Amino acid sequence: MREPLSGDAFGELIRDALAVATGVGPRPLAGGRLPRPVIEVIERDDGLINGAPAAGYLDEPDAWPDHDHRAISRVRGRVLDIGVGGGRIALELQRRGIEVTGLDVSAGAIEVCRRRGVRDLVLATVDEHAATAGPTYDTFLMLGNNLGLIGGADRAPGFLAALAALARPGARVIAHGTNPYNTTDPVHTAYHRWNRERGRLGGQLRLRVRYRELATDWFDFLVCSVDELAGLVAGTPWRIADIDNADAPYYLATLELTASR
Repeated sequence: MREPLSGDAFGELIRDALAVATGVGPRPLAGGRLPRPVIEVIERDDGLINGAPAAGYLDEPDAWPDHDHRAISRVRGRVLDIGVGGGRIALELQRRGIEVTGLDVSAGAIEVCRRRGVRDLVLATVDEHAATAGPTYDTFLMLGNNLGLIGGADRAPGFLAALAALARPGARVIAHGTNPYNTTDPVHTAYHRWNRERGRLGGQLRLRVRYRELATDWFDFLVCSVDELAGLVAGTPWRIADIDNADAPYYLATLELTASR
């Protein structure tokens, strides 16, 4: 079987999802005439395949989970929306008069956000942005389970240091995470064991996004418990200020920049 082509699979699926939602632009058709739902396919390195509708990346606030509303009610000052995706969070912050920058590594996602009206966008990793922007932000948002962008134990110190380099005094990170161990599914519990045998955190996923003939590069995405998060934050310029687990196994973690960084 031929491997998929390497490319911006996430960007392609966001573009097609916008075309299906708006009726503007080329879009996948079923039977040559009916818009086909856009499905994001996530492949894990143990062979597990999951799919989910991509339309959620474009959702308006009335379709959001409650924890997203609680998260944006806590922002202050200038905001960096990390993993801006389809721009749903950034657009709502703009409507509220909040200064927000959307950051993503997907050129297609940046294009979609621009077309939808997000004014300030950066195509870069957090590290790349930190190398050029300096201390600019008061709040970092990592919603849509984007706490996972920390990557893993090896990556966390560098990621959190880059956020600190972008942070103004008193800055905070508001991140949505999920406890991966609230499951008895043998497919997942076996993966947790396999990860630990490899010296990784149980919920450190090795993934790639697939859409049609494209696939992204493989990347690490960390799904961790609150206790594991506390261990990753220890010794960094950040401290855990609050854990909101009203929607367990999902949680909102608020980190605050310490005085000495």
